[in-house]
Amino acid sequence: MINLIATLLTIAFGLFGFLAPRYTAAALDLEPTKSTMGLSEMRASVGGLFVFMGVAAFWLDQPIAYAMIGFAFVGAALGRVVSLIFDKPPLVKVLVFGGIEAVLALAFLGVNL
Repeated sequence: MINLIATLLTIAFGLFGFLAPRYTAAALDLEPTKSTMGLSEMRASVGGLFVFMGVAAFWLDQPIAYAMIGFAFVGAALGRVVSLIFDKPPLVKVLVFGGIEAVLALAFLGVNL
């Protein structure tokens, strides 16, 4: 049940980046430029990557597939910690987004390893 809920959340969050890159960029405080490459990056790395990680985990339905999503969330959460040290982003947003990533990482890894 945890795999189902965590994977559906992963897909849902990814769909925001995939289908609504401007909304996602605004939520992440990413400033638009004259180029549309930022929207492409949103659809790719924030959107499609997470949507299809989730779809693939459902398709494979193996503990290691779900665990790999957990490792991806560990990397994202670690990136937020490093950003806190070097970049000084807004603390509340980092805690919210990083907290979600950490909880999903713990859920995926705790159940599947």
